[in-house]
Amino acid sequence: MSSRPVPCEPAELSSLFLFEKLNADQLDRLCQEGRVELFEPGYVYQEGEPATCFFVLLEGTIVMSRRVGGDDVEISRTSKRGVYAGAMQAYLARTDQTRYKGSARVTEPSRFFVLPAETFSAILREWFPMAVHLLEGLFFGSQNTQRAIGQRERLLALGSLSAGLTHELNNPAAAAARATSALRDRVAHMRHKLGVIASGPYERDALKSLIEIQEGTADRVAKAPVLSPLEASDREDALADWLDDHGVPEGWRIAPTFVQGGLDIDWLEQVAATVDEEILPGAIGWLNYTVETELLMNEIADSTTRISHLVDAAKQYSQIDRAPYQVADVHELLDSTLLMLAGKMGSGIKVVKEYDRTLPRIPAYPGELNQVWTNLIDNAVSAMDGEGTLTVRTALDRDQLLVEFRDSGPGVPAEIRDRIFDPFFTTKPVGEGTGLGLDISWRIVANKHHGSIHVESVPGNTRFQVRLPLTATDTSEEPS
Repeated sequence: MSSRPVPCEPAELSSLFLFEKLNADQLDRLCQEGRVELFEPGYVYQEGEPATCFFVLLEGTIVMSRRVGGDDVEISRTSKRGVYAGAMQAYLARTDQTRYKGSARVTEPSRFFVLPAETFSAILREWFPMAVHLLEGLFFGSQNTQRAIGQRERLLALGSLSAGLTHELNNPAAAAARATSALRDRVAHMRHKLGVIASGPYERDALKSLIEIQEGTADRVAKAPVLSPLEASDREDALADWLDDHGVPEGWRIAPTFVQGGLDIDWLEQVAATVDEEILPGAIGWLNYTVETELLMNEIADSTTRISHLVDAAKQYSQIDRAPYQVADVHELLDSTLLMLAGKMGSGIKVVKEYDRTLPRIPAYPGELNQVWTNLIDNAVSAMDGEGTLTVRTALDRDQLLVEFRDSGPGVPAEIRDRIFDPFFTTKPVGEGTGLGLDISWRIVANKHHGSIHVESVPGNTRFQVRLPLTATDTSEEPS
C-alpha cells in the first residue's frame, strides 16, 4: 500500500453526502482527528487485516472484492465521491468485528478521507447516540435472525434425515426380527428331527456320515453363488424332479431352499451315495433344516451389519465425537450423506458415483461440508421430482479438489441463475423451503473453506461444482 498525506479541507468534506449535515465545528474536528491520503494503484487494505481505519472516497476509483479460494473476486467498482469502506462497524462493541471483511484497492491515484477506527467509533457514539443504538440493534437483530433461520434450516434437514434414517433402520430391523422368529421355529423342528434320528435304526457310521454331510452342507451355503431368476428356476425344477424320483416327499417345497443354499444335483448324488436308501428322505429333511437355519442366520447377520453401517454413517454424517476441524476424506463424507438421504431419494433416483479415489484427504470442517452435500443433493432430488439420475463426481482441478453434483432435472432457468445463492430466494412452494440452503452452503464453502461454488445448467444437465483447497490456508482455523 503506497500513500502520502495531503491537506484536509472541511469544505471538501461538507460536499460529500455522508457529511453534508454536519456543522463547521464537527467538520473541523473530522479534519483534525482524521487525514486525507493519496493512494497509488494497489491495495488500500486486504481482507483479514485488522480493521484500523474508515475510508471515504474523495477522488478516484475503488474496487471492492472478497476472497474465494485463492482468488479475489470483485464485488463492486465505483468512482462515486463519498462512498465509504473499511471499519464501518467500528461502533460495535464486539471484538470479532475488528478485521476487514473484504479487500479494497484503487486502479488509479485516488484520494481518501481516512478516520482511525477508534475515532470513528467515539465520534459516532458522541454525536449520534440514538443512531448507534438503532444500528447496533439492527445489526445484531439481523445476525440473530440469520442464525435462528439457519438453525431452522438445519433442523428441517435433520428432521427429513431422521425420517429417512428411521425408515432405513426399520427395514433391516424388521428383517432380523422375522428371521429370528423363523429360526426359532426351524431349531425346534431340528430338535424334533434329532430325536427321531436318535431313536431310529441308524448305525453309528451312518450317523457319523450324516453329521459330516451336514457340516459340508453348511459350508456350501456360505459359498452359495448368486443365480439369475432363470438359472434359479431351471435348477429348482431339476432338483424337484430328483427329489421326487428318490422318494423324498414335498420335493417342490424343498428344492427352492436347496437352490438358494447353493446345493445342486451333484451334491445330492453324493448324499445319496453316502447314506442308505431307506434313510435318504430323513437325511434330506435334516439337511433342509440345516440349509434353512444357515440362510436365516445369514439374513440376521446381513440385517445387523446393515444396521451397524447405518449407525456408522449417521455418526460420520453428524461428526459425533470428532473434532470440528480435521483432515477428512471427502468420499467418506459423500457416502455417509448419500446413505442418510437414501430413504428420501426413493427407488426412482439412480445414484452414480464417479470418484477419483487417488485424491488426498483435505483440511475441512466435515460436519459443515456434510450440510453442503445435503443441501445440494436435496435440491437435485427435488428438481428431478423423484425420477432421474444423480451423478456425484470427484476430481482434481488444478490445485483444488472438485466435487460435482449432476442431475437430470429440468435445469435452473437463466433468469434466476444469478439469484439462487441469495438469502431467502427459493423456487419451492411456500412452507417447503426457507431459501437459505444455497446461501448457507456458499458461506460454508467460501468463508470457512476458502473454496467456491459454481453452477452450470441446461435442461437435463445441471451441475453444482464445489471446489475446495487441498491445503489449509492461513485463515483456515476453527473460529472462537
